[in-house]
Amino acid sequence: MAKPIVAVVGRPNVGKSAFFNYIAGHRISIVEDTPGVTRDRIYATADWRGRDFTLIDTGGIEPNSNDKILQQMHVQAEVAIDTADVIIFMVDIKEGMTAADKDVADILYRSGKPIVVAVNKVDQVGEPPSDYYEFYNLGLGDMFPVSSLHGLGMGDLLDKVYESFPEVVDEEDDEDIIKVAIIGKPNVGKSSLINHILGEERVIVSSIPGTTRDAIDTPVERNNKKYIFIDTAGVRRKSKVYNNIEKYSVLRAWSAIERADVCIILIDALDGVTEQDTKIAGYAHEEGKGIIIAINKWDLIEKDNKSYKKFTDEARKKLIFMLYAPVTAISAKTGQRVEGLFDMVDEVYENCIKRVPTGVLNDVLNEATAMVQPPADRGKRLKIYYMTQASIKPPTFIMFINNKKLFHFSYRRYLLNQLREAFGFVGTPIHFIVREKGKGDLK
Repeated sequence: MAKPIVAVVGRPNVGKSAFFNYIAGHRISIVEDTPGVTRDRIYATADWRGRDFTLIDTGGIEPNSNDKILQQMHVQAEVAIDTADVIIFMVDIKEGMTAADKDVADILYRSGKPIVVAVNKVDQVGEPPSDYYEFYNLGLGDMFPVSSLHGLGMGDLLDKVYESFPEVVDEEDDEDIIKVAIIGKPNVGKSSLINHILGEERVIVSSIPGTTRDAIDTPVERNNKKYIFIDTAGVRRKSKVYNNIEKYSVLRAWSAIERADVCIILIDALDGVTEQDTKIAGYAHEEGKGIIIAINKWDLIEKDNKSYKKFTDEARKKLIFMLYAPVTAISAKTGQRVEGLFDMVDEVYENCIKRVPTGVLNDVLNEATAMVQPPADRGKRLKIYYMTQASIKPPTFIMFINNKKLFHFSYRRYLLNQLREAFGFVGTPIHFIVREKGKGDLK
């Protein structure tokens, strides 16, 4: 099940980022240091009372501002509001309730989402100051005094947020159905691809970026295999500000990525791989999803016998953290190579759920360490006692070693490449958990 999404919104400079940093803190969920992925810290995975949730940090909302930067921050916040399951509305007790707070409250009230008001900068324990109570005039219900600086009041606030999470639904884990998310920046051809797969105009197609507002699940059956294709949502275009909406489209891809088994990352052949593409791809990579890179609008490219290699090499260079992902060039409009995506999805999914017997795994490990000795430092050599597979989606392996400090990144990469050479694992990330005897894990 997808993690609940919690958006922190409010005017500029009320302490949203400090609150975000406090809640995320060491709980921020990064599987590995991924070269080439820009993280602007607009989101983090946090947990409360044993349940993970996605926390979104937004720019401040100035509803009536003519400043373009503030307008763009407003857009980002609206995207987060549309995406969120719960909204934390942050206000500043030191400035008191402002007209802008009232305007933001009106926007939030119309959203229909659960709202928790955080009255920030209450930096002392005990009964809150009298100024606190004026924020009841916002008409949004439950309020909590907090201090982002000192961490006061966070537990009560998060308890209320937790109560507003969607109920956990036991989804039938039907292994016969492969869930495929079509992800990418706006106007890259996601809906056109779904329509071609279906052979009908099931999803509205438009040249306006962000036509698709909600994630749409489309069941497909082919050669007695069942799939669910998830067309990731875009963003409504309300004003000229939306010319820059690609910066925030990653917000819309989250839930679909989390629900998917395999992600098809659509790249616009006319634009090449953009920074936004790397962010969306990086999130799918970090979530451990199977990945296929599809360069769309291939029919619009002037080609020669070197074009395909040039484009695929460029894509791999910019998405260097996912060299395991297969690359194809398609045209959602003409159907060129679209049919081949099914075979690629099948192969990638099989690799995502592949299990390797412990005995076979350790035979490969022993051979790998014999060919290239583990690193040593000051007379101490890394010893890898054995390896076992812990889980699938993605394939995750636990290695028991003598000293984590000796397990250099380069040797980790070498062992990972040996696993790929021996077992394939095309299209899926591989996660390592390194366990030193008697101590904790290193991912």
